[in-house]
Amino acid sequence: MVWFILLFATVGMALISSLLLLDRRMPLYYVQVHVGVMVLPIAAALAGLIFVDHHAAAGLWRSDILAWFMALFILTLGWMIARFCLRYLHGDRAYRKYFSLLTFTVSAAALTWMNNDIRLLVLFWGLPLLGLVQLTRLKREWRPARTAAVRMAMVFSLSWLALFAAGLWLWSATGHWQLSLALSSESIRHLEWWEKTGVNVLLILAAIIPAGQWPFQRWLLESAVTPTPISAVMHAGLVNAGGLLLTRFSLLFSGDVSQMLLLVLASISVLIGTGISFVQVDYKRQLVASTMAQMGLMLIQCALGAYVAAVIHLVLHGLFKATLFLQSGSVVPNPNKTIHRSRNLSKTWLFTGAAAGLAVGVMFWLTSPEENAKLLSALILGWSLAFVWGRIAVFENGRTIGLIVLAGLALASGAVHVSFMKLLHTSVPLFRTSIITEMAAVFILITGGLAGIWFSTHRSSDSFVRLYMWLVHIGEPRSESVESHPHYLAAYLKKERI
Repeated sequence: MVWFILLFATVGMALISSLLLLDRRMPLYYVQVHVGVMVLPIAAALAGLIFVDHHAAAGLWRSDILAWFMALFILTLGWMIARFCLRYLHGDRAYRKYFSLLTFTVSAAALTWMNNDIRLLVLFWGLPLLGLVQLTRLKREWRPARTAAVRMAMVFSLSWLALFAAGLWLWSATGHWQLSLALSSESIRHLEWWEKTGVNVLLILAAIIPAGQWPFQRWLLESAVTPTPISAVMHAGLVNAGGLLLTRFSLLFSGDVSQMLLLVLASISVLIGTGISFVQVDYKRQLVASTMAQMGLMLIQCALGAYVAAVIHLVLHGLFKATLFLQSGSVVPNPNKTIHRSRNLSKTWLFTGAAAGLAVGVMFWLTSPEENAKLLSALILGWSLAFVWGRIAVFENGRTIGLIVLAGLALASGAVHVSFMKLLHTSVPLFRTSIITEMAAVFILITGGLAGIWFSTHRSSDSFVRLYMWLVHIGEPRSESVESHPHYLAAYLKKERI
């Protein structure tokens, strides 16, 4: 209980500090002090992860490894982005408001997964989404930002209403507001099959909307107008919330037909997101489409009962995607730097990469008997290795160094995976899914991959042209969500002259 009080106290201090920022009498350098205050909740979350009894509940709150680990991850990620904003957003007219809203959004997201009450969970589910909408609206003078904020508010409201309805239905069926009691084996055993399926469908709807999954991907694709740090918060943190929501309610999904519905929607999102990322020329929109595909893979893992793998996926994706967004300015081409590509690409080199990917995938499948959905994990691991090997082969120089780096990253990834598995296995349930469901996921992804290879080798065909134009069409924002020139800057200059 002491560590709960310490965490809430430090989060409260950060929120009070963020309100002080809005007072114009506070000097601007107080922003740096505020970013320092944001370290206090991180220290409290780290202490809680190390010292707290991870199987205790304190009234409306719960203490398990997943809750403390996600609080630590979200708060740390928010602090890193706030540090980046110190210089990146300096001079912006809403400079102080960005830090205030960022603190509110990150704090609410960090506390969401500590709730043991359905009513509080529903409330905290909406708070980070509200904060994200307000962060997007800070550029209200710019029409695309206003349009994106309105679209986000509409779909996020639908997500919140779906979770509200699911929570109300679960309480009505079980008679418990406490999540641990409502999801106990006895409570679930008394649920009718149609009640479980109905609640699960609502939970899936609540989860896939913030994750930008098909058919609700439009808001995510139009969110590229937000400032880069806000995009980092969105794609590294809040879009991951759907996987955590399904993990918390995982006991309801075990053996239910709704798993197949989630599998189909997530698989379609993976294929569409990957296709959009290939046809887009705008770097931020490529990252947005990549997020759509990665969240689809995470939800496929949830559909197969591999919740530990899904949590590991969302954490690593969050760190990776935040880095890509914050470093997006470095992709501007350097005219003085020339990249030499190999003119004679050896087929032996490509075949070796494919064989290495196959060998690693088979080895993982044979040596991980405790891993759930290990066939899908082996496929993703082997395919990723073969793909990266093929990318390295394109360059004329540095192949050996690239392979050494690739091997090092593979070993580091394996070590991180094993460490997280040991850390989370006590608080994240493990279910054995049917081989039919797993084979369905593998079949969909392999079919999509082979279709992509066929289209890439038949670029002059009518089918390729139609597919290409369709992906361009669904990947482009609506006309009111873009502007050839930010006209609000002209209004700023006009006011300055007056």
